[in-house]
Amino acid sequence: MRRQCEVNEAVLSRAGRYHEVADNLRVKEVRVSDRRYIVCYNPQEAVKDAADREAIVRALEDRLREGARELVGNRGYRRFLRVEKDAVTVDVKKIEAEARYDGKFVLRTNTTLPADEVAIQYKRLLMVEQFFRAAKSVLETRPIFHQWDATIRGHVFCSFLALVLVDELQRRLSAKGWKLEWDIIRQDLEALAQVEVREGEQWYLLRTTLQGAAGKVLQAAGVAVPPPVRPAQNVVPRL
Repeated sequence: MRRQCEVNEAVLSRAGRYHEVADNLRVKEVRVSDRRYIVCYNPQEAVKDAADREAIVRALEDRLREGARELVGNRGYRRFLRVEKDAVTVDVKKIEAEARYDGKFVLRTNTTLPADEVAIQYKRLLMVEQFFRAAKSVLETRPIFHQWDATIRGHVFCSFLALVLVDELQRRLSAKGWKLEWDIIRQDLEALAQVEVREGEQWYLLRTTLQGAAGKVLQAAGVAVPPPVRPAQNVVPRL
């Protein structure tokens, strides 16, 4: 948006009402000659972008009071600075100009699809990319070097199946009005465990206390929480 003059000057400045596609997505179509653009706006991201910029500006002002001229070399800070001879100050006009990008991204398409469908398909493409990144980061799958096509297909299938289960769990949580980050879910589930103890000849299973979001996750998944203490069946004594 910032680099292309046509988008920056002609597309973003074009007046028009946004059409709501979802809670976090609104779109409007802009045509420049024979070129078709879709301006997408995310209200939640707009709030985040404004807050991030405000935090950067506050930090920048604090650093400038200390006379930190090396900030000019910082890319994140430099876009909000005005350098005049020996003076380095915060450029208010640059800050105001940056606000016009909050929560927005622009798509260019040669399709005849409706504007909302273009935006949805683009977000689905991003979702696929995020899924494969999640398989490495969120699910922490380790690198596997395959030698056979069958094992490659199996690895991809298992990774995709895991992501489908994660997505289904998130859907069930959302249906109950719970918005939980995956890192929190995984952390609280990892803390849930059971241990085997023996009293005389009888073995028991002791469950750890439910932590954080673990109870909500199990409820959304339809899994009954086992009692804190229950007799264990068919336990093989350990030497």
